[in-house]
This record gives sequence, structure tokens and C-alpha cells, in this order.
Amino acid sequence: MPIDPEALLAARIPDSVQQYGWRDCVLYALALGAGMHPADEADLAFVDETRLKVQPTLVNVLADPGFWLRDLPLGLDWRRTVHGEQSIRLHRPLAAQGRVRSATRIVDLADKGPGKGALLYAERDLFDMEDGALVATMQQTVFCRGDGGFGGAPSVRPAPAPLPEREPDQRTECPTSPQAALIYRLSADLNPLHIDPAAARAAGFDRPILHGMASFGVAGHGLVRLCCGGAPERLRAMSGRFRAPVYPGETLRLDVWQDEPGRARFCAVVAERDAIAIDNGALEFGAGQ
Repeated sequence: MPIDPEALLAARIPDSVQQYGWRDCVLYALALGAGMHPADEADLAFVDETRLKVQPTLVNVLADPGFWLRDLPLGLDWRRTVHGEQSIRLHRPLAAQGRVRSATRIVDLADKGPGKGALLYAERDLFDMEDGALVATMQQTVFCRGDGGFGGAPSVRPAPAPLPEREPDQRTECPTSPQAALIYRLSADLNPLHIDPAAARAAGFDRPILHGMASFGVAGHGLVRLCCGGAPERLRAMSGRFRAPVYPGETLRLDVWQDEPGRARFCAVVAERDAIAIDNGALEFGAGQ
């Protein structure tokens, strides 16, 4: 039965609220690989509460609304949904503690046709409950493989520009821990795909895979170091398209091209397999001190 686009666009996704503190920030940073090199002073700042720096991509897990694609009566074949793209925009630097509220809504749909699936575009705003200020806006594209053919437009957003064909201007490697998925799931997303070998095999993988959003965070950690001089408050926006899974313990190589001052493009490649995990990456960042 085709999905009802009007009902989807009118769906009410409950707001979510979270009180968080330095332990939440550190737990998230550990999942991204911070502290893997105990003598790296810059990296330790993300896991030391006495001088704590906060990962900007933490906004992706704060006040997480949960797996609403499955939990709400939306008429979607949630078992066949895939997270396709993610973007974040920081409206102000993220504090190391606070109480936040997130509001999620479906903002657009694209019909790729019968048997080809549909694209669902969702947006989530994160607010500081102390002063009501907007902290961050996150956009998510979900590929709904079983829900095409409802009669909608085939595309509602322009495709991103391809990455430059020249050699990257900068490159860095970001190792992940074999326990990365086990740690990340304590911040968000308890999908058994990331911990249960049987669930992973049923999904076509030989072992549990790292969360796509964890890979996004690992890339963000490397980009803050490479493009923002290790200052997370300089990051303004980040986006990318998920292409291939990452296994915990693998290394992400970041290839970065400078567009203009304060803007860069990137892709994240699994170094061990030369597989592109995230492409069409874009970054915006403010000037340093």
C-alpha cells in the first residue's frame, strides 16, 4: 500500500528533552576515538573534565527522539529504511552541560518510483531550555527502499556538486576503537546491528558495523583538528552522504579540499579497504584567534 504523503508531512513527532553534563560529552568523545593516544594533549582535552572541549557533532545525539520511523504509525516499511545523508548547523557553540529540547519534523518527500523507493527529508532543531535559544539544526535524508510509487515528485532537492578531481589539499587518518560501536550506543541508537553478530549477519554483514552517525562524528573530530586548529567552537556546519559501512577498529582517512576561506569539501575513506564511507562532504568553519 503506498504511503500517504500528506499524513507523513503532518505527522507529529514528540519532542525530546535531555539534561546532559561532562560525562555525556566525554562518553561521546571516547566513542569517536578521542584519547586513543594518551600523550596527545590536544585530543585529551575532549575527555578531561578539567579542560573540556565539546565535540560539535554531539548535537546529533542530544535529546535524541529515538527510532520514530519504527515507533510511530507512519505507514513506512521501516525495516527497509537507510540513513542516506546528514547535516548539522551550529548556531552557537555547544556548552559542556545544560538542558536541551529537540523538535523533529518531516519537511519533504521525493518519489523515486515503484520498486525504486522514496526519499524522506527530516529536520530537527535543538534548543537550550535555559534561554530558549536555537543551538543547532540537523537535517537527515532517509532512503525508504520499500515506499516508492506514491505519486510524488521524483526529486525535491538539487544534487550536491561532485568533489574536486585534483589531489586533496589536506589528509589525515582517524583510527576507531574495536569497542567504538559498543561505546557509541550508550549515547544513542541501540540497534542490535551494532552489537549482535547474529543481527549483523541477518543484515548481510559478517560482524557488527559502526553506526553511520558514529562515522560522521569520527570524521567531524578529524576535521576539527585539521581545519579548525582543534577548536570545536569554530565549526559552523558539516554535511555528508553515507556510502559504505565502517567496522569498529578500522581507520577513516579524511581527504580534504579547500574551497575558499572558511569552507572545505571532504570524503572519508576506510583506509584498510579503500572504501568510501562518506562522500559529498562539506564543512563551514569560522576564523581562528
